[in-house]
Amino acid sequence: MGTVSSSLRQEAKSIFSDLGYTVSSDGTEFRATRKWRVVDVTPMPEPCEPPTAGGLRCFVTWAESVSAVERRLQRADPDYEWAIIGVADDGDYDVAYTF
Repeated sequence: MGTVSSSLRQEAKSIFSDLGYTVSSDGTEFRATRKWRVVDVTPMPEPCEPPTAGGLRCFVTWAESVSAVERRLQRADPDYEWAIIGVADDGDYDVAYTF
């Protein structure tokens, strides 16, 4: 996986914390937990090889990379549910895809 900027990781943690999730770090990835839902969160500034396993997984990337990350995930066809959040330069974000 490519280098993850600390600002993208911080943006991702902030998004999930603001949504009421408890965030626990695990290296460059982290786990977000809320009630029964556990989401493995992967900050991914550029399209790269996605993890091969998971239950619920969310990829957080910069807004301009959303389409490329989505294409990479579709090609990989992982065996888990996933979503992509695109973060804009001003900190706003959109949930771009959910599968």
